[in-house]
Amino acid sequence: MSTDDDLTSARYAGMRWNTPLSQTHADLLLQRLGITAGARVVDLGCGWGELLLQAVSADATGSATGTGVDTDDAALARGRTLAADRALDKQVTFLKQEASAWREPADRVLCIGASHALGGTSAALESLATLVRPGGRLLFGDGFWERPPTTEATEIIGPGIMPLPDLIEHARSLGWRVLHMSVADQREWDDFESTWLAGRQAWLLRCPEDPQAAGLRDELDVRLREYVSVYRGIFGFAYLVLGR
Repeated sequence: MSTDDDLTSARYAGMRWNTPLSQTHADLLLQRLGITAGARVVDLGCGWGELLLQAVSADATGSATGTGVDTDDAALARGRTLAADRALDKQVTFLKQEASAWREPADRVLCIGASHALGGTSAALESLATLVRPGGRLLFGDGFWERPPTTEATEIIGPGIMPLPDLIEHARSLGWRVLHMSVADQREWDDFESTWLAGRQAWLLRCPEDPQAAGLRDELDVRLREYVSVYRGIFGFAYLVLGR
């Protein structure tokens, strides 16, 4: 493996999923999502699809099926490997495709941290309504402001972020009923930010003299500095189980 390949694989190596979420919290969300026998599950912006795989596994009859949609080749390859390792490769398919191009409804739809791929929070909640079958459920994960952001925090995170009450009210105004709401706690956030850096931090320790090391060291130091000094405790993440 080349140094470039090694660095690419290190990017998400320490992460179970690319969102601030503990296994206990994930178990709760899947319970609230209520995967039924034979359910069709779609994960838009799935990454490597860890939560999708767990959702399909939650059907004790083994008849649920799932599709993960993303544009990241490396993440999709990891998802296919995970599916094969868990004997789920006959039930779960990973497709390289823009999430915004997906048109096939499902019984359970996951969209976690991927609203940007659907045009932002409002556009995502509107378009996802066409993808959830009658009686189905949507697990929607999206960012919100826990406290009024500084100008610097807004510049880092981006525009269009709402406070939590506004996010919930906006979902309600679009016809969704909030069946469950929970937010990432501080430990989940700290673990997410740490593991997002961890694989490349380990690479730096292994390859301190590599030509890419200095630039990467600066990049990771900036990210950690921004997190602890700018948006930690200000930018939050909500998980909503929604029905119509």
